[in-house]
Amino acid sequence: MDNHRDILVYLPPSYHRGDRHYPVLYMQDGQNLFDNVTSYAGEWGVDETMEELGHQEGIEAIVVGLPNAGVHRLDEYSPFRDKRLGGGRGDDYLRFMVETIKPQIDEEFRTLPERKYTGIMGSSMGGLISLYAFFEYPHVFGLVGIMSPSLWFAGGAIFDYIASTSYHTGKVYLDAGTREYGESQHGGLLHRATASRRYYASVRRLKGMLVRKGYRPLRDIMHVEERWAGHSESSWARRLPPAMRFLLTEAMRQTRG
Repeated sequence: MDNHRDILVYLPPSYHRGDRHYPVLYMQDGQNLFDNVTSYAGEWGVDETMEELGHQEGIEAIVVGLPNAGVHRLDEYSPFRDKRLGGGRGDDYLRFMVETIKPQIDEEFRTLPERKYTGIMGSSMGGLISLYAFFEYPHVFGLVGIMSPSLWFAGGAIFDYIASTSYHTGKVYLDAGTREYGESQHGGLLHRATASRRYYASVRRLKGMLVRKGYRPLRDIMHVEERWAGHSESSWARRLPPAMRFLLTEAMRQTRG
């Protein structure tokens, strides 16, 4: 990659109290995950969510926040090029993550590096690249969180890609709100309602494709459709606890034998 950015790493409270190793979740738009000061659209409260899950349910993981590239965000978050919006550098971005960032994280922290303990997550365009990564790097990622994914990007090219892939074991969390365009300033109310229906219908289509591949509902794949929820950090923050719970509970159980 031809740019520099700081990587944000969350360590669970018990990390410094022993020698345990932990699952790792790589999350897109890292500047929005932990702090309103660094975010550009509100924070997810990932640290607060993880601490609560850790204290109440024993669900713990290392979370690696990868800040987006600003004006080049769309370029990095799609392997497909959209004639109007750009994109097309997703493979470079994922190669950087898999070949440079992950080895460094595994070396510096007590991780469980195997795929069944390694996840990737994002929302919107971050959800798109996370979905792509799950199938493009099946030997690396066994967990994926896909929130309000921008499946429409580049004419929905992701659907043809998914159709060409094979099933591999893993856990998939997938969601959308029913008002993804409800907070948009573009178009009238009817236009936004129609666009929102298309948005969550595309997520339903993706779920159907994954189920037909062999991902079993509620066991391998969890699909959430939140009524009245928009395309916003607050919506994704609200759905983060069940997403983390679904993706990490089994991994935590395996680490404890």
